[in-house]
Parts: sequence; C-alpha cells; structure tokens
Amino acid sequence: MALLTPTRITLTDLGPVAQLRAGRLGRRLSQLTVGLVLYGVSLALMVRGAFGLAPWDVLHSGLIGFVPVTLGQMVVLMSFVVLLFWIPLRETPGVGTVANAFLVGFSADATMALVGAPDEVWLRLVTTTVGVLLCGLATAMYIGAQLGRGPRDGLMTGLARRTGWSLRLVRTLLEAGVVLLGVILGGAIGMGTVLFAVGIGPVTQALLPFFVVELPLPRLLDGPSEGGYVSQN
Repeated sequence: MALLTPTRITLTDLGPVAQLRAGRLGRRLSQLTVGLVLYGVSLALMVRGAFGLAPWDVLHSGLIGFVPVTLGQMVVLMSFVVLLFWIPLRETPGVGTVANAFLVGFSADATMALVGAPDEVWLRLVTTTVGVLLCGLATAMYIGAQLGRGPRDGLMTGLARRTGWSLRLVRTLLEAGVVLLGVILGGAIGMGTVLFAVGIGPVTQALLPFFVVELPLPRLLDGPSEGGYVSQN
C-alpha cells in the first residue's frame, strides 16, 4: 500500500535486499551518506549553541555524565541499545539503519572537534537555529534516500504497529519519556529543545519533496503515516 504524505510524496518500506535492488543506488547511497553526516553536524551545532538539544540528544547528553564516552559515541551506543528493542517488535534493519547507527555519532564528534562554542548569546542562538534547520534538511535527505529507518525511527513505527496507536501519539510518548529521563540525568534541555520540537516537522516536510528518490517498484508497503512524522536518527 502506498504512503502518500501531505505533499503527495510516495515512500516505500522495503527489506535490505530489496532496498539495494530498487535502483538508482549511487544517488541514494550518496544522499543517505551526506544526509547522515549533516545530521551529526546539526547535533554538534545545537550542542555548541548551548540552548538545549533535540529530545533523544537530551538523553544522550545526560548519559555521558555517567559513562566515560563522548556525545557522539553515546549516540552510536544508544543506537545499538535501541536496535535490541527491534527484535520483539520484529522490525527489519536496512542499509540506512546500520549507516545511521555509526555516521551520525561520528560526524557529531568530528564537528565538535572543529567547531567551538560562540561567546555571544546571539551567535549561540543563530548556531542553534542553524542546527535545527540543518537537521530538517538532513532528515529530508536521509528519508528521501529510501534506504531504511534509523534505530529510533524503527522503535517508533514498530511500537505504533504493535499497539495500534498513532505514530503521533507514540512519538510524543517516546520523546517525552527520553526528555524526562535525560533531564533526570542532567541532560541539556532548553529553548533549543522547544525550537526543535516545533520546527523540525515543518522544515522536513517542506524539504522532503526535493529529496525523495522515486523508485520504480510495483509493490509499495506500509510506511510511516501522518504528516508529522520526521526522523529522530
């Protein structure tokens, strides 16, 4: 069954072998790689802006206070922890799932090694805003490559399928839960967290039509619905 977003974009939900056989692989792999690297860059910019992080990154930033790893390394570690929950949910990893687990965290660490934190408040605000906008672009590129969900996306869609709840409700509950846990652990929450929550959906939805690589497939499976769906890497 085809998934049509409010912008009339058709997305597919395929297994890893079908993803590789679906065509336009060079374009899709390149777009996936660039999108995931930019996702890590956007995470680093929000860190440097110091106005608060995206929901899952609030948790990541809280956890590194107790585990001797960098933020990017925690993103990678948590990706594989989340993938363990895919097993009972019977979610199937794809090419993008594995790439996501590694590239976002490594890219974030590399960017933070190169980019320092601005001193002026207005520059920090600009850095945070650019981080959110860049994350929307990166998400559109990553989803548009049609090479599989990220670990946290699969957890969301798997829970929605198993419970029968809407994606919007499952996403809200998951993100509220990880933010709450992150805050308890001392994670970085603030205005940037609110900006991300409000802005990432519209930005991604606006840019997605420019990056979806249409696949010449006769069979399209169920995918994420409700126009508010955006990737959380």
